[in-house]
Amino acid sequence: MGKAAGIKRLLRSAVMAGGLAAAVMAPQRASAENIVDAMIGAYNTSGLLEQQRALLRAADEDVAIALSALRPVINWTTQLTRTLAKTENSGVKINNYQSDFFTGLTLEQLLYDGGASQLNRQAAQETVLATRQALLNIEQQILFRAASAYLNVVLYSENVRLRENNVRLLQEELRAAQDRFDVGEVTRTDVALAEAQLAAARSGLASARGTLVSAQAEYYNATGHQPGPLAGEPRLPKAAASKQAATDIAVRNHPSILSAQHQVRAAELGAQAVSKAMGPTAGLSASLGWTEETTGSDYTHSATIGASVSQPIYQGGALSARYRSALASRDAAKSALLTAQNNVVQDVADAYVRLQVSKANLISTAEQVRAAQVAFDGIREEAKLGARTTLDVLSAEQDLLDAQTNRISARSEEGIATYQLLVAQGLLTAERLGLAVQIYDPTLYYNLVKNAPAKVSKRSRDLDRVLKALGKE
Repeated sequence: MGKAAGIKRLLRSAVMAGGLAAAVMAPQRASAENIVDAMIGAYNTSGLLEQQRALLRAADEDVAIALSALRPVINWTTQLTRTLAKTENSGVKINNYQSDFFTGLTLEQLLYDGGASQLNRQAAQETVLATRQALLNIEQQILFRAASAYLNVVLYSENVRLRENNVRLLQEELRAAQDRFDVGEVTRTDVALAEAQLAAARSGLASARGTLVSAQAEYYNATGHQPGPLAGEPRLPKAAASKQAATDIAVRNHPSILSAQHQVRAAELGAQAVSKAMGPTAGLSASLGWTEETTGSDYTHSATIGASVSQPIYQGGALSARYRSALASRDAAKSALLTAQNNVVQDVADAYVRLQVSKANLISTAEQVRAAQVAFDGIREEAKLGARTTLDVLSAEQDLLDAQTNRISARSEEGIATYQLLVAQGLLTAERLGLAVQIYDPTLYYNLVKNAPAKVSKRSRDLDRVLKALGKE
């Protein structure tokens, strides 16, 4: 009952994944899209995730291949031979022709290899666990890319809106300067200053629109669909209370560390398996066949069974070289684990500091906008009374635009830093975020293949249905 439910669940997962991907590619809804929608789209349409899942299924099959070494190997053989023999006896030459037909079965079974095959199977299982963690790490990268793409589209959309407002305001300033010039209140220089500022603003607007187009292209690449109306700045997840708390979580949970740990274990088991290969092996062989002489009526029915023990004595140094290579691979895996741990700790520190800096910048830019707005309003009123020049107004307007741009950049930076910290802790996964997607369960396919089902078995037929539903057949 449980196995059948698992197969149905895996089939449903494949079908729903296709259905959800189609839904994401459909025309956008009228409601505004938020950052969660962006991550859902990325999860459902990422080719990189599909690639990593396929690599995981290949690693699952390696467990079945390692298990098959412990099982008997049965072969069916059919052979037709023709023999020509020339003999000479007392000067008489005789040519003999003989044709033989053979058909039969042969069986080979490993009885003992010191546990090397079992160790290889365990190493393959550790590789599966490492690949699962690598899949989660890729998933984090996919979701972070989608979140960053969303925040960048929001940022550059706001930037375009600010610059459009700035152009409209400068157009008003130019008209006012022209009117004042017409009545002799200002000189031609004031008009030229307003014209120059407006031209620069239009150039900045064109550049901002180009940047927005690039951000929208990245959004499409990351999420699988074009951005529609966006909901704006998202409500950010709660961050860790301290850098040490964030580091503790990362060391326990980060997929790159967990993957490296399993790789170390796989390398250790592999080295043990190579060591066992230097010892004796024992095997059983059997055959059952029928031989018929096609040029005559002779035939033979035969059945044989035998056991053999072998021990490598000398192979040109290959066995020792393989063992030393396995030990070196194990040492490399241990060094990779240490590197992964150090990188994760550094990534947490970088992300945490980035988040704290962005929060401080957000407070500062908010105060900057407030002060720049007060200054601009005051200078503009003073200019109407003749106490300020056109240059003063244009300078205050530019200061206000810069302050507003800094504020929206700081808001976007805070969002990106928050999600970067989640990635550094190993927490930015669809399951932990509670995304409304069909979570890919890596154990379902593994459970179907781990016992190496035969081609004619029911489980093999279940696998065929699963692969067909995944579109991989």
